[in-house]
Amino acid sequence: MGEGPSYKVPLKRRREGKTNYYKRYIYVLSGKPRLIIRYSNKYVQVQVAKATILGDIIVAAAHSRELYKLFDWRAGGKNTSASYLTGLLAALRAKYMGIEICALDIGLKSPVKGSKIFAVAKAFRDAGIEVNVDEEFIPGEERISGKIIAEYAEKLYNEDTEKYKRLFSDYLKRGLDPRELPRHFEETLDKIIKYGEKLGVKVKISE
Repeated sequence: MGEGPSYKVPLKRRREGKTNYYKRYIYVLSGKPRLIIRYSNKYVQVQVAKATILGDIIVAAAHSRELYKLFDWRAGGKNTSASYLTGLLAALRAKYMGIEICALDIGLKSPVKGSKIFAVAKAFRDAGIEVNVDEEFIPGEERISGKIIAEYAEKLYNEDTEKYKRLFSDYLKRGLDPRELPRHFEETLDKIIKYGEKLGVKVKISE
């Protein structure tokens, strides 16, 4: 930690690793709504916020808990598949509220190519909302659809059944064979797209 008479103590949220105030300043200057993506131990939360003189106003939001409650999702709540689906749900609501462009806000995380954060960005693009992210950062379809997880589950099932049951215990408790994750993803995706159609928002999924 710095010392001396000129040392300034960082603001509390910066000390706690919650807010990068320089980045936030840039976001505010851009005038664009922020696409905020945050992860907990089990879930992902996606919000679209507009900065005002009185503070941020949340225009649209979605939480991966909603995947379980509204769309019978039975896989993980914070993996790449869940990130995309939660992102799409938030994007449909944002589109309904008239949002056409967002500035991606990943907090203090470093951008990593193919990370699940960028699956959320792809979902927004698929909903027709412009997001400032390079195409090379977006994860491939095999990760978003859960194909990689399904292939690993198949391999583990054939080689070590006990480890398979242990690693995928949450999936199995919810009645989902992890080897069927891509099919389950497509079923859930279809439900969310139909949800959007009820809002009057249509989606074109790009691969």
